[in-house]
Order: sequence, then structure tokens, then C-alpha cells
Amino acid sequence: MALAIHDPFDDIALSNYTTSTNNSDDHRHLAGHWNYGSPIVDWETFSGADDFHDLFDSMICIDNPPYPTEDREEEEEFKGLRLYHLLVAAADAVFGDHECPDLAHVILIRLNELVSPSHGTNLERLTANYAQAFQDLLDCAPLNKPHHHNHHLHRDHDHSPTDVLAAFQLLQDMSPYVKFGHFTANQAILEAVAEDRRVHIVDYDIMEGIQWASLMQALVSRKDSPSAPHLRITAVSRGASGRRSIATVQETGRRLVAFAASIGQPFSFHQCKLDSDESFRPSGLKLVRGEALVVNCMLHLPHFSYRTSESIASFLSGAKTLNPRIVTLVEEEIGHGPTMDGDYKVQFLDSLERYSAIYDSLEAVIPMKNRARTLVERVFLGPRISATLRRIGQRRRSSATVEENCLWGEQLEKMGLKAATISFANHCQARLLLGLFNDGYKVEELGNNKLVLGWKSKRLFSASIWVSPSSSSSSSSLSDSE
Repeated sequence: MALAIHDPFDDIALSNYTTSTNNSDDHRHLAGHWNYGSPIVDWETFSGADDFHDLFDSMICIDNPPYPTEDREEEEEFKGLRLYHLLVAAADAVFGDHECPDLAHVILIRLNELVSPSHGTNLERLTANYAQAFQDLLDCAPLNKPHHHNHHLHRDHDHSPTDVLAAFQLLQDMSPYVKFGHFTANQAILEAVAEDRRVHIVDYDIMEGIQWASLMQALVSRKDSPSAPHLRITAVSRGASGRRSIATVQETGRRLVAFAASIGQPFSFHQCKLDSDESFRPSGLKLVRGEALVVNCMLHLPHFSYRTSESIASFLSGAKTLNPRIVTLVEEEIGHGPTMDGDYKVQFLDSLERYSAIYDSLEAVIPMKNRARTLVERVFLGPRISATLRRIGQRRRSSATVEENCLWGEQLEKMGLKAATISFANHCQARLLLGLFNDGYKVEELGNNKLVLGWKSKRLFSASIWVSPSSSSSSSSLSDSE
């Protein structure tokens, strides 16, 4: 049964934010600004922060190009190149072999004089968010301070629940980034539990729980079943010290219970709190004999609040021991491999290209000056860029092997899970969804178990489906009743 292309939570009132489907006259393809072969300044020839001011004034003369031009596009490309040099210089100062926090601060001061996160072109706004992300990293990284493993000095704490919910709804309206992962995972779940009377979904970081409303509607409308199966969702969540507090997750549970009751879906909701170090203990789950166990893990924009790679690995490895019927995984398509893991600069430039594509895709739908666009960038994109730079910094300073830094889907395969074939209906559903948005979005199938969403030539997010090699057997930890 195919999942309907509709999210029942789409009716949230957003009277203060409006969207537009008109393309901006100033639309640019930002990826073209990032020249991988551009030369980088040899910073070791400079001895202190004071030596850099004259350098920047002469080298980064953005407001006054060194040659006369009346071509606005040519002038913007010149400005983009200078911004690119400043960003790569900041990456060198923060992540390079010769870390230099003082130099990084000088570069960021200059960038903040040139760009704003809420004004200017796509490139300027993107640069401003990277500058802020570098500043966040300097403020709490071991470059110039003692390292604290569980710090949470991140901008995603600064947003009101109203802004977060509004931005979330706007992003759903503006792009397929939210629904692509939800619908692909839900369709795979529906197909995997078609014959089951009880279904238990273990969800890592449930956030607002919007994914499950459409699944409930599909379950109650199944024509091949006299009644909807009982659905139980366990939200695996951070403790009270995290952004997703116990109270917030409980509110999500109450909203899902109310929605299930309104459509006649038998439903119950539980929580399983991560340990203080955000590790996952499978024994903390209450499992019931006869339930089809589903593991759901959404690690993509914007659902994923910052998690350490250790926490994600702990959840996935622990979930594998539960012998689930199916594992649905949605993640960013981040460049990886020996070159990516060994070279911070390649990782950094890959992130620039990825977020440039996202900004470009949003610009195709809603103008930069629109208030709704600004809200989405402030609430979701800025914090995600900060999380990306933290990840690059962690890889740079860790002793992890290349195998430990691969995509999470590859990790599941190493754990012994098997790829489950993406159905034709699921693939068609993804194409139908993208048809509702700009034709710059693309979907492709990799292997037999993964769909990838991209903007033009850049792969952005993927949804993959996995099964346990012995999922039909019963787990010895199951109880006989709920």
C-alpha cells in the first residue's frame, strides 16, 4: 500500500510567515563560487594577529575590486571568491596542523564586517552562518580552552518552541527535505509489517513526532486488514539536561496519543532515556512478544539535534542486538573515504558545496528577503552548519579509523544487517513527492536499498532500509505481555 503524499500535521497555523513560489531575480548557483583549486595563503609566514590586518585590507578588498567593472554578476563572482578565501583561511586556522585561534578571530572579525546572516545574497548569508559556526567552535573547542565533552553551547538552544515549529512547517512547504525521509521510511515500514497485528517502533530522537501521523493514517486505511494493528512507539531521548527534555518528549507523546484517538488508531507511547553520556542501553526498552520491532533513525536536516558519533553508534549497535524486523535510516550524504577522513579541507569544502546546494534550492522557491526564509535559515541551517564543523573538528583530533568514519548505512552493513530492497512503490512515491516541488530536485537509487535526494548534481540526503538476518526469530528478552 502506497503512503499518501500528505502530512496531516500540515494544518498548523502560520499567519506570521508567508511563502512565495516566485523565483528570485537574483538567483545564483552558489556551488560555482567554490573553487577547489584556489591557492591558499601560507599563514606560517606571519607571526601575530597585527600582521594580518594589512594583508586582509590588500587581499580581500571586496567593496572595491582591484579592476574597474560595470558587470554586477562579475563583481559578485569576485566578491564570492574573496569570501571563499576567507572561509578556507578560517578553516586552516581552526583545523590545520598549526592551529591559530588568534588568526581565526581576526578572519571572523573581517567576515562579520562583510556579511550578514539575514541580508545580502545567498553566498553572503551562507558565509555569515559559517562565520558564526566557526565562532561557536572557538568559544567551546579545545583550541584555546580546556575540553568539555558534553558542552552544549550551541545556537539551537536560542529558539522558542513557536519559532521551531513554524520553521519546521515552513521547511516542509518549501522543500521535500522533511517528507522525503519520512515517507520513504514509512512506506518501507508499512510493507514490512503488512501482516502484523502489533507493531513497536523504537525512534531515535523523535522530535515533534510529525513522521508518525501519516503512518497512523496509512495503517487505519489499509484495505487488506479488518482493523488497524496496535502501534507502540518508544522515543529514545536525551535526559532533562538536553535540548529535547523529558517534558518536551512527553508533550510529543500526548499529541500523538490525541491524534491516534481522533482517527481510531490503537496506540501507546513510551520513553527510553539515554544514559548521561548519551549511550543507549537496549535493556531499557520494554519489549513485548508478538510485536514486529522497527528501528527508526533520522539523522538529517532538520530533525537531528546534535548528537555525538559515539551516541549514534551506541544506538545502532544496541538496536541491532534486538533483532529488529526492519531498520530505517535517513542521513546526510556526506563525502567519506580515505581522502575525506584524512583531509579536513576536503571535508570542509564538501560541506560548503552541500549547504550551497541547499541555499540554492530554497532560493528557487522563496526569495532571500522573505521573513519565512530567514526563519528557516536561523532555526535550522545555522545550527546544522555548526554541527557539521564540530564533526570535522572531532574527526581531525580523533584517532578514529577510516572504517569508523564511514556513512552510518555502511556501519549497519558492517554490524551484520542486510540491505532490504526498496520497492517500486516506494521509488514511485519519492518521484511523485519531488514532482510537487522545483524540478531541480532529483532522486536516484543506489544499490537496491537506498534512495538519494539531491539538488541538481549534488547528493544531499539518503534513506536506506535494512533488515536483521534472523528477524523472524524471537528474542530471549521479550516479555509475554505489555
